[in-house]
Amino acid sequence: MAGVITASQPSWIPPFSGLSPRGFGTLVRQLRREGANAVRRGRPSLPLGDRVLLVTAYWRTNLTLRQLAPLFGVSKSAADRIISHLGPLLALRPRRRFRKDTVLIVDGTLVPTRDHTMAEQSKNYRYSTNHQVVIDADTRLVVVVGRPLPGNRDDCEAWAWPGTKDTVGRTNLIADGGYRGTGLVIPHRRERGQSELTAWKEEHNTSHRQVRARVEHAFARMKGWKTLRDCRLKGDGVHHAMSGVARLHNLALAG
Repeated sequence: MAGVITASQPSWIPPFSGLSPRGFGTLVRQLRREGANAVRRGRPSLPLGDRVLLVTAYWRTNLTLRQLAPLFGVSKSAADRIISHLGPLLALRPRRRFRKDTVLIVDGTLVPTRDHTMAEQSKNYRYSTNHQVVIDADTRLVVVVGRPLPGNRDDCEAWAWPGTKDTVGRTNLIADGGYRGTGLVIPHRRERGQSELTAWKEEHNTSHRQVRARVEHAFARMKGWKTLRDCRLKGDGVHHAMSGVARLHNLALAG
């Protein structure tokens, strides 16, 4: 069965991966160096470029496997195997070393998830998972993506969960008011009985909001990959998708 979509035709790459042909080529070369193209037992599969495009197209469009597989000329079960194998390999590797003057921004985002063993009803009234995401305030690149937690966990509790917090260590971190008591740099709040903040605190809060907005912009760009609006993957699939989209976001941002 011949496929319609192929990475050998650059015109298919931007709409189905969210990357430029140059960025997509960089991704394929990185995966090849990381051993993603190692020979596996079983029936012949698609070339590495087409397999990567299939996975990114699944995340980008959120088409079902029954809809997506014929576009690449493979069966539904083969498409499922490709996503299960390559999805974890596409995950962003967290950065662990930072310059002394680096400023990071952390915030949580909710991903509606159909696997209710991973999710809980959250403030968006849907079963979701909470993902803590850290970006570099200067480059706006994602540096860490936390493990998914049930969506009814607030950001303060999710940040205290082992993983993301331990990865960034003592690097300078800013966050919104939902991280009160965590030791992160958050906006000033009025004390009891205080009608308004002092001028310097208001000025500091304005600056803080302008910088912290960068993480919200990152979330908006990442959710251009529609799987993060309604994830059908089970188990660790939602974590692999979130981490993989973060890597694609960084490549798209870097050009």
